[in-house]
Amino acid sequence: MAAPKAKTATAKTAVKGKVKARKKEKKNIAFGHAYIKSTFNNTIISITDPSGAVISWASSGQVGFKGSRKSTPFAAQLAAESAARKAQEHGLKKVDVFVKGPGSGRETAIRSLQAAGLEVGAISDVTPMAHNGCRPPKPRRV
Repeated sequence: MAAPKAKTATAKTAVKGKVKARKKEKKNIAFGHAYIKSTFNNTIISITDPSGAVISWASSGQVGFKGSRKSTPFAAQLAAESAARKAQEHGLKKVDVFVKGPGSGRETAIRSLQAAGLEVGAISDVTPMAHNGCRPPKPRRV
């Protein structure tokens, strides 16, 4: 039998260098769309340019809330403020708002977008409504 070969340093065992994160380029966008998805558990706000490319986003969980506190209107308010601040860094001034879902953070999120300095144009409800499609889940017994 031949003697076992000595291991040499390969690419796998070499220490990997840190990957630098690319800095996002600042786009100069004056008008965009704000999508507010408000569920019973969370609120997610995405702000896009008119073509649909996401400029900024925030959610109640990302802002720092956990569990049942994510579904509160206050969490939705902070998430909307965070998303609006990030979008304003790209030069956003006016948004059309599209609201989806039955959650409690709908109105609060719209108000805080206005309070953050964004001019709100049209507000439309795009909640999907079934035309007697799938059977809904059975009610909870608590």
